[in-house]
Amino acid sequence: MVPIKTQEEIEIMAEGGKILAKIMADLEREVKPGITTKTLDGLAESLVLKYGGQCSFKGYHGFPACLCTSINEEIVHAVPSDRALKQGDIISLDFGLNYKGFHSDMATTLAVGKINSETQRLIEITQKALEIGIEKIKPGNKIGDISRAIQKYVEAQGFNVVRELCGHGIGKKLHEDPEILNSVSFDKETVDKVKYAGDGNMVLAEGLVLCLEPMVTIGDWRIKKTADGFGFRTKDNSLSAHFEHMIAVTKTGYRILTIP
Repeated sequence: MVPIKTQEEIEIMAEGGKILAKIMADLEREVKPGITTKTLDGLAESLVLKYGGQCSFKGYHGFPACLCTSINEEIVHAVPSDRALKQGDIISLDFGLNYKGFHSDMATTLAVGKINSETQRLIEITQKALEIGIEKIKPGNKIGDISRAIQKYVEAQGFNVVRELCGHGIGKKLHEDPEILNSVSFDKETVDKVKYAGDGNMVLAEGLVLCLEPMVTIGDWRIKKTADGFGFRTKDNSLSAHFEHMIAVTKTGYRILTIP
């Protein structure tokens, strides 16, 4: 069953989303050559506690940190470490906040110093893909309309969307139904790996709260696990970017909850 939120619950989630977005902005200012991902994680956790929240990811299925720090070919859920960022890297920061019993979740991809034009284009297209997906959120549309719009835009730019990972509902649980894929194309290899129960045909309704999160690669869309056992990376070692917002379906459209 897909949970529908009351207006009161959405307001609590919006409050948490604003805090999460503020913390993310603070983290963005710290991303620079030389800083370690473990330092970023420590800062994220201290800020979460400062605002009276809890880290949604820490302990979730055994994940050992508050913040996911995915660098270059890493797509999502890489564990922070003593690895220092280098000039020319890109890093995806992804984390969630449990505030007053409700989770919020967001992600962004950042350049570390100067990057080349193709890598900058990857970041911009991934962020634009999220915006295009959000524009499809309104009562009466289907989840598949979101997935189709994201895939069509990204592939028209010459890049690929990751097909084996997806967005999700959110609320009292970090991951709720429905699943929101970034693709409507499934070959046998993908179908065998993706848990897909027909959510693409689900009609959007007021009160749904969704996390959209396009993951885009410069190269092939196929993925494999990272060495830490928690994250995913591109199979061909191509660069990947990731953006995410938490959005409520309103009576007439959408409301982005993870903004300052």
